[in-house]
Amino acid sequence: MRTMSDACCNVPPPPRGLSYRRVLWIALLANAVMFCIELAASVFSGSSALAADAADFLGDSANYALSLGALALGGAWISRVALLKGGAMALYGVGVLAYAAWRAWLGTPPEPLTMGAVGLLALTVNFGVAALLFRFREGDANMRSVWLCTRNDVIANLAVIVAAAGVFGTGTVWPDVGVAALLALLGLSSGRTIVARARAELRA
Repeated sequence: MRTMSDACCNVPPPPRGLSYRRVLWIALLANAVMFCIELAASVFSGSSALAADAADFLGDSANYALSLGALALGGAWISRVALLKGGAMALYGVGVLAYAAWRAWLGTPPEPLTMGAVGLLALTVNFGVAALLFRFREGDANMRSVWLCTRNDVIANLAVIVAAAGVFGTGTVWPDVGVAALLALLGLSSGRTIVARARAELRA
């Protein structure tokens, strides 16, 4: 397992030049649009998995905006912003767990065709963003947080599509709730990773 010193010293961070900023702007706009689409789709279909993914798109929009601000400020602010984003990711996970529990208590299955179609659209958008960000994945804590958020989005979109198929096949709410809970745990895990890395950078 690679240590923090390996990450900070042995792997030179990618340049935070015009190309990285351009990718962040593209990611910000794509995520803001998809938040609006998925929020509407989650209300229409009654899907907690789509609602979780919509909240993730909103969080990622803020993530990219904060990253752009951190790049402008530079210095320790990059790690401080990453620390804030890690805490927000963990908070998002707790919120999604609560929402999934509420949907399970209601017991009403969502509309699977809307879930599947919107999940496929979201997967296409996030896969494109992930491809753009791939070469920046081994930078500082801020860059790492951006990459992890985007990677998680691709995983989440695949999970939403699986949940849609499960709801369609079983006619129950449980595949949707189960995927929403998995997305929440993924957010908690990633948030913990980012917080730990940002704290180490600030101590250094």
